[in-house]
Amino acid sequence: MSLLKQDSSELDVAARGEAFTKGSSHVVWASIAATVLVTIAIAIYVIVGQKPPAATGDIVQVWAHPLHTETSGFDANGAPMPKESFDQVLVLARVTLHNQSKQPLFLHQIMVNATLEDGIHSSYAAVPADYERVFLAYPELAPLHGKALASEAAIDPGQTLEGNIVSAFRVTKQQWDARKDLSFTFAFRYQPNLVLAPHGAVTEQ
Repeated sequence: MSLLKQDSSELDVAARGEAFTKGSSHVVWASIAATVLVTIAIAIYVIVGQKPPAATGDIVQVWAHPLHTETSGFDANGAPMPKESFDQVLVLARVTLHNQSKQPLFLHQIMVNATLEDGIHSSYAAVPADYERVFLAYPELAPLHGKALASEAAIDPGQTLEGNIVSAFRVTKQQWDARKDLSFTFAFRYQPNLVLAPHGAVTEQ
Protein backbone atom coordinates (compact mmCIF):
# COMPACT_ATOMS: atom_id res chain seq x y z
CA MET A 1 0.00 0.00 0.00
CA SER A 2 2.78 2.42 0.86
CA LEU A 3 4.46 1.68 -2.44
CA LEU A 4 1.30 2.55 -4.34
CA LYS A 5 0.98 5.79 -2.42
CA GLN A 6 4.63 6.61 -3.07
CA ASP A 7 4.27 5.97 -6.79
CA SER A 8 1.15 8.09 -6.94
CA SER A 9 2.83 11.06 -5.24
CA GLU A 10 5.80 10.83 -7.58
CA LEU A 11 3.45 10.89 -10.56
CA ASP A 12 1.73 13.97 -9.14
CA VAL A 13 5.08 15.75 -8.76
CA ALA A 14 6.09 14.82 -12.32
CA ALA A 15 2.77 16.08 -13.65
CA ARG A 16 3.14 19.33 -11.81
CA GLY A 17 6.69 19.69 -13.19
CA GLU A 18 5.47 19.10 -16.74
CA ALA A 19 2.71 21.65 -16.27
CA PHE A 20 5.26 24.14 -14.88
CA THR A 21 7.51 23.56 -17.91
CA LYS A 22 4.62 24.20 -20.27
CA GLY A 23 3.77 27.38 -18.38
CA SER A 24 7.40 28.55 -18.55
CA SER A 25 7.53 28.13 -22.33
CA HIS A 26 4.45 30.37 -22.66
CA VAL A 27 6.17 33.02 -20.54
CA VAL A 28 9.32 32.87 -22.71
CA TRP A 29 7.34 33.27 -25.93
CA ALA A 30 5.33 36.11 -24.43
CA SER A 31 8.56 37.87 -23.41
CA ILE A 32 10.03 37.49 -26.91
CA ALA A 33 6.86 38.85 -28.51
CA ALA A 34 6.80 41.80 -26.12
CA THR A 35 10.46 42.59 -26.87
CA VAL A 36 9.82 42.51 -30.62
CA LEU A 37 6.81 44.80 -30.28
CA VAL A 38 8.73 47.29 -28.14
CA THR A 39 11.62 47.31 -30.63
CA ILE A 40 9.24 47.97 -33.52
CA ALA A 41 7.51 50.75 -31.57
CA ILE A 42 10.85 52.44 -30.79
CA ALA A 43 11.95 52.19 -34.44
CA ILE A 44 8.70 53.77 -35.64
CA TYR A 45 9.04 56.56 -33.07
CA VAL A 46 12.62 57.32 -34.13
CA ILE A 47 11.81 57.26 -37.87
CA VAL A 48 8.75 59.46 -37.50
CA GLY A 49 10.53 61.81 -35.11
CA GLN A 50 13.58 62.32 -37.31
CA LYS A 51 13.76 65.63 -39.12
CA PRO A 52 15.56 66.08 -42.44
CA PRO A 53 18.77 68.14 -42.24
CA ALA A 54 18.26 71.89 -42.52
CA ALA A 55 20.82 72.19 -45.31
CA THR A 56 21.83 70.07 -48.26
CA GLY A 57 24.42 70.77 -50.90
CA ASP A 58 26.74 69.57 -53.59
CA ILE A 59 30.41 69.91 -54.47
CA VAL A 60 30.03 70.55 -58.18
CA GLN A 61 33.71 70.49 -59.12
CA VAL A 62 37.13 70.62 -57.46
CA TRP A 63 40.48 71.77 -58.82
CA ALA A 64 43.95 71.53 -57.29
CA HIS A 65 46.82 73.86 -58.19
CA PRO A 66 50.25 72.82 -56.81
CA LEU A 67 52.69 75.69 -56.23
CA HIS A 68 56.34 76.05 -55.32
CA THR A 69 56.85 79.50 -53.86
CA GLU A 70 60.09 81.33 -53.17
CA THR A 71 60.21 84.67 -51.35
CA SER A 72 61.94 87.64 -52.98
CA GLY A 73 64.65 88.01 -50.37
CA PHE A 74 63.52 91.50 -49.36
CA ASP A 75 61.18 92.62 -46.62
CA ALA A 76 58.38 95.19 -46.94
CA ASN A 77 60.89 98.05 -46.52
CA GLY A 78 63.24 96.73 -49.21
CA ALA A 79 65.85 95.47 -46.79
CA PRO A 80 67.50 92.17 -47.72
CA MET A 81 66.45 89.07 -45.84
CA PRO A 82 67.02 85.33 -46.32
CA LYS A 83 64.98 83.75 -49.06
CA GLU A 84 62.44 81.14 -48.10
CA SER A 85 60.76 78.52 -50.25
CA PHE A 86 57.79 76.30 -49.59
CA ASP A 87 55.28 74.10 -51.35
CA GLN A 88 51.53 74.45 -51.18
CA VAL A 89 48.42 73.27 -52.98
CA LEU A 90 45.54 75.61 -53.69
CA VAL A 91 42.18 73.85 -53.62
CA LEU A 92 39.37 75.54 -55.54
CA ALA A 93 35.79 74.31 -55.57
CA ARG A 94 32.41 75.25 -56.95
CA VAL A 95 29.65 74.47 -54.45
CA THR A 96 25.89 74.80 -53.98
CA LEU A 97 24.04 74.98 -50.66
CA HIS A 98 20.28 74.61 -50.29
CA ASN A 99 18.09 75.57 -47.32
CA GLN A 100 15.30 73.00 -47.03
CA SER A 101 14.16 74.17 -43.60
CA LYS A 102 11.51 76.74 -42.69
CA GLN A 103 14.01 79.10 -41.06
CA PRO A 104 16.89 81.17 -42.48
CA LEU A 105 20.31 79.54 -42.31
CA PHE A 106 23.40 81.52 -41.41
CA LEU A 107 26.63 80.18 -42.80
CA HIS A 108 29.43 80.68 -40.30
CA GLN A 109 32.59 79.21 -41.80
CA ILE A 110 33.85 76.80 -44.44
CA MET A 111 36.66 74.30 -44.07
CA VAL A 112 38.35 71.95 -46.50
CA ASN A 113 39.61 68.70 -44.99
CA ALA A 114 42.22 66.44 -46.56
CA THR A 115 43.22 63.12 -45.02
CA LEU A 116 46.93 62.64 -45.62
CA GLU A 117 49.35 59.97 -44.45
CA ASP A 118 49.93 61.78 -41.14
CA GLY A 119 46.26 62.51 -40.43
CA ILE A 120 43.61 65.07 -41.25
CA HIS A 121 44.68 68.53 -42.43
CA SER A 122 42.04 71.29 -42.43
CA SER A 123 42.16 74.70 -44.07
CA TYR A 124 39.65 77.54 -43.84
CA ALA A 125 38.22 78.83 -47.10
CA ALA A 126 39.36 82.35 -47.97
CA VAL A 127 36.97 85.24 -47.41
CA PRO A 128 35.77 86.92 -50.65
CA ALA A 129 38.45 89.66 -50.52
CA ASP A 130 41.24 87.09 -50.20
CA TYR A 131 39.60 84.94 -52.86
CA GLU A 132 39.99 87.80 -55.34
CA ARG A 133 43.64 88.33 -54.31
CA VAL A 134 44.42 84.72 -55.21
CA PHE A 135 43.51 85.38 -58.84
CA LEU A 136 45.55 88.57 -58.88
CA ALA A 137 48.58 86.69 -57.54
CA TYR A 138 48.11 83.70 -59.87
CA PRO A 139 46.67 84.93 -63.19
CA GLU A 140 47.01 81.43 -64.65
CA LEU A 141 43.95 80.52 -62.56
CA ALA A 142 41.74 83.05 -64.36
CA PRO A 143 39.65 80.35 -66.14
CA LEU A 144 38.53 79.12 -62.71
CA HIS A 145 37.47 82.52 -61.44
CA GLY A 146 33.84 82.85 -60.39
CA LYS A 147 31.65 84.45 -57.78
CA ALA A 148 33.08 83.89 -54.31
CA LEU A 149 30.91 82.10 -51.78
CA ALA A 150 30.80 84.30 -48.70
CA SER A 151 31.76 82.45 -45.53
CA GLU A 152 29.25 84.63 -43.65
CA ALA A 153 26.07 84.34 -45.72
CA ALA A 154 22.35 83.94 -45.04
CA ILE A 155 20.22 81.47 -46.98
CA ASP A 156 16.46 82.00 -46.89
CA PRO A 157 14.07 79.03 -46.67
CA GLY A 158 13.84 77.21 -49.97
CA GLN A 159 16.72 79.18 -51.48
CA THR A 160 19.98 77.88 -52.98
CA LEU A 161 23.35 79.58 -52.64
CA GLU A 162 26.04 79.00 -55.27
CA GLY A 163 29.64 80.12 -55.37
CA ASN A 164 33.33 79.28 -55.45
CA ILE A 165 35.80 78.84 -52.63
CA VAL A 166 39.58 78.54 -52.36
CA SER A 167 41.82 77.24 -49.59
CA ALA A 168 45.50 76.37 -49.28
CA PHE A 169 47.44 73.45 -47.84
CA ARG A 170 51.15 73.66 -46.99
CA VAL A 171 51.98 70.28 -48.51
CA THR A 172 53.96 69.04 -51.49
CA LYS A 173 52.33 67.77 -54.63
CA GLN A 174 53.43 64.25 -53.72
CA GLN A 175 51.74 64.50 -50.32
CA TRP A 176 48.59 65.87 -51.90
CA ASP A 177 48.47 63.15 -54.53
CA ALA A 178 48.76 60.52 -51.79
CA ARG A 179 45.70 61.84 -49.90
CA LYS A 180 43.16 59.29 -48.73
CA ASP A 181 40.09 61.49 -48.51
CA LEU A 182 38.75 64.98 -49.20
CA SER A 183 35.70 66.66 -47.70
CA PHE A 184 34.16 70.10 -47.14
CA THR A 185 32.61 71.23 -43.86
CA PHE A 186 30.00 74.01 -43.84
CA ALA A 187 29.28 75.33 -40.36
CA PHE A 188 25.92 77.02 -39.73
CA ARG A 189 24.93 78.97 -36.66
CA TYR A 190 22.54 77.01 -34.39
CA GLN A 191 22.53 74.05 -36.80
CA PRO A 192 24.64 70.90 -37.23
CA ASN A 193 27.56 71.09 -39.64
CA LEU A 194 27.03 69.95 -43.20
CA VAL A 195 29.85 67.75 -44.52
CA LEU A 196 30.05 67.14 -48.26
CA ALA A 197 32.41 65.10 -50.39
CA PRO A 198 33.08 65.67 -54.09
CA HIS A 199 31.42 63.16 -56.41
CA GLY A 200 33.96 63.40 -59.19
CA ALA A 201 37.73 63.39 -59.43
CA VAL A 202 39.82 66.40 -58.47
CA THR A 203 41.17 68.14 -61.57
CA GLU A 204 44.76 69.36 -61.45
CA GLN A 205 45.06 72.86 -62.91
